[in-house]
Amino acid sequence: MKSRRLQIIWKTQDTLEAWNEYLKHNDHKNKIIQQTKCAHFRTQMHELSKALKSIWRFAKWARIESQLFKKLSQFSSLKRSDINHMTTTFEKKIKILREKFFLSSSQANVSDIAESFISLTVLFNSRITKDEVKQTIKWVKADKASSASNISNRALQVSLAELISVLTSLFNACITHKYHSKQFKKTQTIVLCKLKKSDYIDSKTYWLIALLNIMSKALKLIMIKRLSDIVETHCMLSNA
Repeated sequence: MKSRRLQIIWKTQDTLEAWNEYLKHNDHKNKIIQQTKCAHFRTQMHELSKALKSIWRFAKWARIESQLFKKLSQFSSLKRSDINHMTTTFEKKIKILREKFFLSSSQANVSDIAESFISLTVLFNSRITKDEVKQTIKWVKADKASSASNISNRALQVSLAELISVLTSLFNACITHKYHSKQFKKTQTIVLCKLKKSDYIDSKTYWLIALLNIMSKALKLIMIKRLSDIVETHCMLSNA
């Protein structure tokens, strides 16, 4: 609880002293947990060594199981929902997932949408402030999975005091020049299993998540909040 409380204090105050205090207590907590696990393991081994029936199970574990490498998770065989043929090779599994997730795009039919035009001039300051950047980065969870850039939000939060000026200038440059960096557009797509399924043979039991660049995510969140405020302030949404 104390570690959690110190983390909240650090996020609120955003000072080096608060960060060092949180880091010191967190390291101490991890050390205590590790020592407790070791003591529990030694106690179990001591109890097993005293029981005649359990000593052979302990000896078997020491000879075999403790020396083995952990088994790697295996990708189960797959089949398409419209074909009962089972696929076992890695290349064919990739092909099935690609056909399922990356369908050919089609043009949306918007003929039934009535044309509308809002004759309204909205004046607002397009410059992004340091407070907006700071609040947005602190709002995103620290340990969200990072994208291909391998820059986590925790890293940005820890070094925010040194990077706040650079990030603010970068975001303002993107808006001023109307340019979205190529690095911001890169995403890392991962296939995950859907929970609580009886088997994972059917390709429908898998789904995709896209890991976005954390700086791109921060810029998008800032712009989404700004646009939402403008729309709500000027009543630009239809009552329908």
